[in-house]
Amino acid sequence: MDKSTQYKIFTDPVHGFIHVPKGIVLKLLDHPFVQRLRRIRQLGLANTVFPGAEHSRFSHALGALGLMQRVLLHLRERDTTITHREFESTLIAILLHDIGHGPFSHTLEKSIIRNTHHEELTLLLMEELNRQFEGQLDMAIAIFTGNYPKKFLHQLIASQLDIDRLDYIRRDGMFTGVQEGAIGIDRIIRTMRVHQGNIVIDKKGIYAIENYIVARRLMYMQVYLHKTVLGGDKLLLAILQRVRQLLDQGVDLPFYSPALEFFFKDKKAASQKVTKKALNSFVDLDDNDILINLKYWQHLDHAVLRDLCHRFLNRDFFRTTFLDRKPSQKQLARWKERTAEALDRMGLPHDEDTVGCYLFYDFSQSEAYTYHSDGIWILQHDDIAVEFSKASDNQHILALTKPVIKYYIVHLKEVSLHS
Repeated sequence: MDKSTQYKIFTDPVHGFIHVPKGIVLKLLDHPFVQRLRRIRQLGLANTVFPGAEHSRFSHALGALGLMQRVLLHLRERDTTITHREFESTLIAILLHDIGHGPFSHTLEKSIIRNTHHEELTLLLMEELNRQFEGQLDMAIAIFTGNYPKKFLHQLIASQLDIDRLDYIRRDGMFTGVQEGAIGIDRIIRTMRVHQGNIVIDKKGIYAIENYIVARRLMYMQVYLHKTVLGGDKLLLAILQRVRQLLDQGVDLPFYSPALEFFFKDKKAASQKVTKKALNSFVDLDDNDILINLKYWQHLDHAVLRDLCHRFLNRDFFRTTFLDRKPSQKQLARWKERTAEALDRMGLPHDEDTVGCYLFYDFSQSEAYTYHSDGIWILQHDDIAVEFSKASDNQHILALTKPVIKYYIVHLKEVSLHS
């Protein structure tokens, strides 16, 4: 590290001491856009299954910044030219890479600001910060978007082997207690190189990469796509869906969060273009806005909304059933009919809109490794880079490049999917 630079030191349970440079990086860390991430859980509703999964998006952003420092310093040691401004800008890019996440992270993705991915919101917020800091984020934005000439800096932000993934797999594995999330970060970092302008891994690091890819696959199967987490996700989405149904019916539903109320009652908030007002309201949102409204709505005189909120707050989730194949329209119709019958027995409305709040069909898709576009490259002894799946002698690696698609139904426990 530059000895002339002063640092503020944070203690991280995953990576140890993290030195945040004073100046623009520390100012951004202290900015409300970043501090907001303290109030957003990294793993959404995974804490309903793994009690220790209470870590925040902030801790992940800080951890990723610490890892990025280590990688950039290592690459400098390997004779890669990285100027002070490039170093600082890359730290800024990784620190801010998740500021576009909304409440409960991926759970409510595209549901608050409809059809808008968190990366789009991240870029909009980075551009707003750039205005506030009078252009000091120009290079960071270019690196984040892949428009900076040194492509390897962007690859460290977003690729098949980026700093984001290295941190969240290790961090999520630690806080969920899932041992399969343990990956050899030190080994991976020490074997990173820049070859012909791209990040590659020295051949002696190939087994650490194999472990990383397997760990990613197992974390998806055991944590990110856990059936109870999927059930909780759909229940939360059902609540917001019911709120919109009531508002469309002309019900004057009260809100305790002005920011959340804006996105439900302002018709322009759902438009394709994100307005400045929408962006300002979005950065006022965190997990607490959702929870405080659910605690309030569970006491309202709206039976379905009250029931859904009570279920969520008391962890009485829907059941998730994985299917062998995509269900037919006949099967879906039968399950809708059974759901309506169950709602009738419960004394709840059983019209089509209500059934749609208690029955969900969806599928999950995960790929541990994708080599078609931005694969991981292994540097051989003859100074030739080979794509990882061709360099590995592990026959199972190729199987991990295929997407795993699982169809599932989220339904009332009282509803049988059989016969």
